[in-house]
Amino acid sequence: MKCDMHVHTVHSGMCTIPVLDRIARESYADPRELYDVLKRRGMDLVTVTDHDSIDAAEALRHHPDFFLSEEVTATAPSGTELHVGVYDINERQHIQVQRRRRDLLSLVAYLNEQRLFFTVNHLFSGLTGRRTETDFALFAKMFPGMETRNGQMLDAANRAAEQFAAEFNRAPVGGSDAHAVASAGTTWTEAPCSRSKREFLAAVARGHGRALGESGSVGKLTRDVFSITVAAMSERPWLFSIAPLVAVTIPCWTVANALLERRFAGQWARALPSAPRQETFWPVREILPEVAA
Repeated sequence: MKCDMHVHTVHSGMCTIPVLDRIARESYADPRELYDVLKRRGMDLVTVTDHDSIDAAEALRHHPDFFLSEEVTATAPSGTELHVGVYDINERQHIQVQRRRRDLLSLVAYLNEQRLFFTVNHLFSGLTGRRTETDFALFAKMFPGMETRNGQMLDAANRAAEQFAAEFNRAPVGGSDAHAVASAGTTWTEAPCSRSKREFLAAVARGHGRALGESGSVGKLTRDVFSITVAAMSERPWLFSIAPLVAVTIPCWTVANALLERRFAGQWARALPSAPRQETFWPVREILPEVAA
């Protein structure tokens, strides 16, 4: 079975980039349209991972092949932010997750208590800001799954995530991270021999899944940002007055973003020394003793 395990809809809230956070949404994808596109592209199961929201469920819960997930914006003990994919949840669990998301240790304890599968997403990306050595120690020790192929991340970042997950024997997960419908279903997680949602998620959690499909690129990101911008203009017609400026700015921004992302991934990939699979290559007990204990 196949499932794109990282997709967004109009319910993901406003863009987090300064200035744009006042005028544009993270995504304008309608949940129903997104579902249809994912099915056409061969997904056997469908989930939605909006930012800190499960509002898309109302439109999709009647589909037997749909399960509810979310991408949680969490705060690590170091003060840094990260995105945590949490899968197959219900409304009550969503409320409890949101209450705990500013305290990652409390959040992880709750997810383990509820036996929910969860991942750290795009861990070699600067999307959510800076990283620290303590963060990587925590990822290695506390997360059962890691997103090793993200459809918006450069191949260098995905390769680093794949190596990190392999070193710690963590479950690999793939998803398109689609904020525009055009990218949905281009990256996915596959669990051979699974025949139901329950079997699929169990296989993925045991590390038997495979992260497949596309990585990101400047061209792909530029296309999706243009798509989001056109949708924002339709919602706020006054934006058409600055369309020429936007048309020039977007490609410049996506190229600059790619350069910064490549540098970020390269720096951290070089900073983390390799070690045999059965050992943790990061000195977890020295960096994060309260987690390693």
